[in-house]
Amino acid sequence: MSASTLSPELKAALHEGLVIPAHPLALNEQRQLDERYQRALSRYYIASGAGGIAVGVHSTQFEIREPHIGLYEPVLRIAAEEVERAALDRPFIKVAGICGPTAQALAETEIALSLSYDAGLLSMGGLGGWSEADILKRTEQVAERIPVIGFYLQPSVGGRIFSFDFWRAFAEIPNVVAIKMAPFNRYQTIDVARAVCFSSRRDDIALYTGNDDNIINDLLTVYRFNVHGQTVEKRVVGGLLGHWAVWTQKAVALLEEIKKARINASLDPEWLTRNVAVTDSNAAFFDPAHQFAGCIPGIHEVLRRQGLLPGTWCLNPHETLSDGQAEEIDRVYLDYPEQHDDAFVQEHLQKWLAD
Repeated sequence: MSASTLSPELKAALHEGLVIPAHPLALNEQRQLDERYQRALSRYYIASGAGGIAVGVHSTQFEIREPHIGLYEPVLRIAAEEVERAALDRPFIKVAGICGPTAQALAETEIALSLSYDAGLLSMGGLGGWSEADILKRTEQVAERIPVIGFYLQPSVGGRIFSFDFWRAFAEIPNVVAIKMAPFNRYQTIDVARAVCFSSRRDDIALYTGNDDNIINDLLTVYRFNVHGQTVEKRVVGGLLGHWAVWTQKAVALLEEIKKARINASLDPEWLTRNVAVTDSNAAFFDPAHQFAGCIPGIHEVLRRQGLLPGTWCLNPHETLSDGQAEEIDRVYLDYPEQHDDAFVQEHLQKWLAD
C-alpha cells in the first residue's frame, strides 16, 4: 500500500500557517455522545475561518478509544462529514489524533484514512518504556501510510523529554509534514526548531506551536541557527492548539494580524503585552494552578457559556473544574473582552445547532 500524501494546496496552506483547533467532545449528562452539539462544534470551527481541525486528540479525550466507549471512529466521522458538507472553497486540513503502541497507531491510521483524513497527529505519550529508536521506528511505520505531524507533549500531562538527536532523526523521516511543539518549555522548543533546521528536510516540515502558554511569541519568532557554516531560519507558522478550541474566530483574526506584522522590519512591543493577555486567559482555561487538572473542563466551560456545549461533562467523572477555575474564567472574560467571540457565536448558534 502506498502512502497518502498532502495535496500541493494543503501543503502550501500548512506552510503558510493555519489555525487548527483541537476538537472537544460533546457529551450529555449521561456522559454519552451528543451528536447535535458535536456537529455544532465542527460547524463553529469551519465558520470561524479555521484552516483545519484536529480530532481524536487530547481535547477530544483519550478515553474515546476504550472498547466500552468506542467513540474514536464516530467522532472522526462526524467531523469529516461536516467538513464535506461545508463544501469549502479553501484548503482545510483534517488531522486525526493517533496514539498508542505501533499496532494501535496503525489501526487508528487506517480508520483515519478510511474517513479521508489528511494527516495524523502522532502522540508519543504512554510509551514510557520505549527507547527513542523504538519511537522513531513506530513513526516510520505510520508515516508509510499517512502524513505525520509530530507532537512534543509537555511532561506534566504525560509527555516525555526527547533529545536533539531524536528530533533531527524524526525530521528526516519521509512524510513527516509538520511538528507541533508543545513542551511548554523554551529550551525544548528550541531543540525541535534547531533539529529541523539541521535536517535535510527542513523545507518540507512546517513548525506549529502547541505551547498554549506562549502562543503569540512563538508565532512572531524567527529561529536562526548556524548549520555547518550556513545561516538557516525557520518560523513557527501556525498553531494546533487546545486554546484555539475556544474564541476561535478571534484566533483566526489574530493569526492574520500576526502574518501582516511579520512583514514589517520591526515589531511593536505591544505584541509582548498581548502575549501576556493570551497566556493569562489560557491559565484560566488550562488550570496550571492545579497541574492542568481542569484543562478539558475549562475548555468545555467556555463553550458551555457560549451555548456550544450543553455542559462540562467528561468521560472521566473525576475530571471537573478545579476550585476557583470558574471564577478565573469570569476574570479573564472581564479583563480581555477583545479576545472572545461571543457575538459571532450568538449570531450563528441556532443555525449550527439545527439538524
